[in-house]
Amino acid sequence: MLRTKTGFPQESEVVLCTVTNIQYNSVFAKIDEYQDLVGMIHISEISPGRIRNIRDYVKEGKVIVCKVLRVHDRRGHVDLSLRRVGENQRRKKLEDVKLEQKAEKILEFAAQKLKTKKVDLFKKIEKEVYAEYDSLYASFEDVIENDTSLKSLGIDLKIVEVLEEEIRQKIKPSVVELKGNINITSYDSDGISIVKEALAKAKKVDESISITYEGAGNFKIKINAKDYKEAEDTLKEAVSKGEDYAKSKDATFEFVKIEN
Repeated sequence: MLRTKTGFPQESEVVLCTVTNIQYNSVFAKIDEYQDLVGMIHISEISPGRIRNIRDYVKEGKVIVCKVLRVHDRRGHVDLSLRRVGENQRRKKLEDVKLEQKAEKILEFAAQKLKTKKVDLFKKIEKEVYAEYDSLYASFEDVIENDTSLKSLGIDLKIVEVLEEEIRQKIKPSVVELKGNINITSYDSDGISIVKEALAKAKKVDESISITYEGAGNFKIKINAKDYKEAEDTLKEAVSKGEDYAKSKDATFEFVKIEN
């Protein structure tokens, strides 16, 4: 990682570590997010239950996610736990690291275009980015999700132009998808036209809506949006428009939302 913190982590903080030394009843691990900081995991904090051989659980060089138990800053000592990290915490930490690595890769591509080194480019934007964001990826994501420009941070405009071009190429906006099943039945002599028009009115609500025929009067409707509320509101409006028209023509209209 390009950014490493100075000082000590907070107690209960979840940190990424690399195992460096395994002893009979303890494990030493480098805390990767902090400069020159090593923590110790007692055998009792490796895994619940009796442990016959620590090496069944960890190996030198293995990357692990730990929770900080205690910090002895005067002695420069940090107690860590492996077993107290929940699966959701571990997964989130690894996902955060993966996203940060993706941001650093984007930075590398931008550095190549600017004919400089990745680490040198990082130093030019580090202060401005971390004054507003918790991570490099968070700042890049803001560019995509909220159309924010990095120039608002006071970063050099030449860097902003190249970096934002790379960001828009490599990061796609997050999308929420909602789905549902629609059944329309009409016994009118012009029933096919009534069904088509009901679906057309539903689809007209938003360009993100797609409706596909599933057979026997059944149709699947899909809606994509930036967030759940927007998708939910669009779906409700589309269903309402289609239902109102169908019922005005004495057709039956049934909708069932598909839960993801």
